[in-house]
Amino acid sequence: MNVFKKLWFKAKAETPAEYKFLKYTEKYLEKLKKISPPDLDFPGGRGIHFKHSGNCGDIIYAIPVMKAIAGEQDIHLHLYLNRPADYAKHFKHPLGNVTLNQKMFEMLQPLILSQPQFKECSILQEQKIDVDLDIMRDYPLLLDRGNIARWYFLIFPCNYDLNKAWLRVEPDNSMQDSIVMARSLRYQAPNIDYRVLKRYPKIYFIGIEEEFRTMKKNIPHLIYRPVKDFLEMASVIAGAKLFIGNQSFPFSLAEALKVNRMLEVYFECPNVTVYGENGFDFSFQPQFEKLIRMRYDNCKR
Repeated sequence: MNVFKKLWFKAKAETPAEYKFLKYTEKYLEKLKKISPPDLDFPGGRGIHFKHSGNCGDIIYAIPVMKAIAGEQDIHLHLYLNRPADYAKHFKHPLGNVTLNQKMFEMLQPLILSQPQFKECSILQEQKIDVDLDIMRDYPLLLDRGNIARWYFLIFPCNYDLNKAWLRVEPDNSMQDSIVMARSLRYQAPNIDYRVLKRYPKIYFIGIEEEFRTMKKNIPHLIYRPVKDFLEMASVIAGAKLFIGNQSFPFSLAEALKVNRMLEVYFECPNVTVYGENGFDFSFQPQFEKLIRMRYDNCKR
C-alpha cells in the first residue's frame, strides 16, 4: 500500500477503527489481485490428478473436495515433500520446518490407497496435475478459524456433505471398551485438566512419544499404542469406544471416520469443526467432564 493511499484513508476515516478497517480491506484486495484463479473446468473420463503439499491432517481434510471434484472418476494424489513451513515460534511442531516429509508420506500412503476411489498416492515428480490444492493457501483467507475442509470449497465451486464419513477402515476390535486419545503439544486449551480420566481403566495414547510422556504425568496408567502407519492408527481410532483429541492429525481421522469423538478446541485458533453425528467439542473443564460421562459412561456401542 503506497503512502498516498494511506493518507487518503486517514482523511476519509472518521475513527482509528475505521482507518484500520480500510487498510485491512485494501491489503486483502491487493493480495487477491496477485492470484491467478485456478482452472475451474475439470477434465472427465480419465481420473483427476491432485497435488497437495500440506500437513497430513490438511490432506485428510482435503479428501472431501477431491471426492466432490472427481465425482465418479478415480483420484490420483501426488504429494509434494519438504515444502517450507511457517509455524508459530511458540509452538513445537514434530516436522520441524516442513509440512510433509518422506516418513509422513510413507505413513500416510497405506491409508490413502486403502480408500476405494484412490488409485494412486505418490510423491510429486513430473506427473501432470489437474488440480493444485495448494492454491487455497494463496488466497487471503483467515486460516486460524473456520473449518479446514470448507476452505477448499471457497476456491473450487463444489460441495460435499461433511456430515458423512469420508474415510472407511476396519475397526480394531481390541479397542472396543477403551478410550483412545491424542494430544499434540500445540493447540492445548490452557484450562483443561486430563486427570479426570484417571478413573477410567483402559486408556490408550496415539501420537509421538514426547506427547505421550507429557500426558502420562497426568494419567499414570496411560498406555502408549504405537502404530506402523496411519491406516493402523485409523483402525485403532475406529475401534475405540471413545476418541478424545485436540486439533492435531489423529482428530482429522476421527472426524473423517465419524466415530464417537470429542474435540478439544484451542481458543486462539478454532479452525477445526465437528460435523455430523457422534461429534462433540469442548473448551472448558465442566463441559469436558460432562461430555466424558455422556459419551463413555452412558454411551452404548
